[in-house]
Amino acid sequence: MKIPSKIFLIGPMGAGKSTIGKQLASALKLTFEDADNEIQRRTGVDIPTIFEFEGEEGFLSLIHISEPTRQES
Repeated sequence: MKIPSKIFLIGPMGAGKSTIGKQLASALKLTFEDADNEIQRRTGVDIPTIFEFEGEEGFLSLIHISEPTRQES
């Protein structure tokens, strides 16, 4: 069976996506990347603060900036 190079876990806050994601990445020898951590790194603001001031809509608008950009050669 071919293992995909990327696996995305989606679900509500507190569902265990990060916990399962780390275990899954380790078992499959993949790199674990957490979108919340990337948003915090790029904005300098923690997720609860984003929700407090911008709500869910503001948070969701930031998700696309957490995705790495790729340049085709």
